[in-house]
Amino acid sequence: MPCYQLDEELWFPPIEAAEDYGLLAVGGDLSAERLLLAYSLGIFPWYNPGEPILWWSPDPRCVLFPAKLHISHSMRRFLRKQTFRVSIDENFAGVIYWCRRLRKNSDGSGTWITPEMQQAYIHLHELGFAHSVECWDGEDLVGGIYGVCLGRCFFGESMFSRRDNASKLVLIYLMKRLEQLGFVLLDCQQSTDHLFSLGAEEISRTAFKGQLRVAEVPPYGPLVSRFTRGDLFG
Repeated sequence: MPCYQLDEELWFPPIEAAEDYGLLAVGGDLSAERLLLAYSLGIFPWYNPGEPILWWSPDPRCVLFPAKLHISHSMRRFLRKQTFRVSIDENFAGVIYWCRRLRKNSDGSGTWITPEMQQAYIHLHELGFAHSVECWDGEDLVGGIYGVCLGRCFFGESMFSRRDNASKLVLIYLMKRLEQLGFVLLDCQQSTDHLFSLGAEEISRTAFKGQLRVAEVPPYGPLVSRFTRGDLFG
């Protein structure tokens, strides 16, 4: 299948046109309008520094359903004893900063969170669509996760940990919050053993597209005004 070249117009090819390994399109920009359009269609950007923007819709897709979250016995013991403080949207910029810093090599490689992507998601946060969960040890930000919220779906982007179990703590906190709010799923994008240990599973691209409709993700209008602000975390 061909890989589509995007232009200045706000559009994406159908996700069924993606390559077998998930690559759908190249180019475009990281404007809020294009990012929100992408997420509403089940597409996300992921590329390395120095590359053009690459847009993906993998098949299968890794997801976490809030009611299926698995917490191990050892993690339950940790949760009973831990003294960290957890917050929501208290330091979004700090979370994305640490997600980038802890993955970046000295030459700038090793992370897909380019400076342009960092600013784009901070802008989405300012618009009310991107959110973070933070873990604090005193005044130190030691763990966090951030992502995009549309309808009743949270599209997870990245998380970090500077203390043992800090990233697991924020993910568990987020999943519990999503369950309380009636969210349908958390999109994990790519599969990892860590996510599987927490109850994540893989579903087909077609099934994921159906789950977006169940989650009432707004239909694909390209304008920010067509989307409901993700203010459930406010």
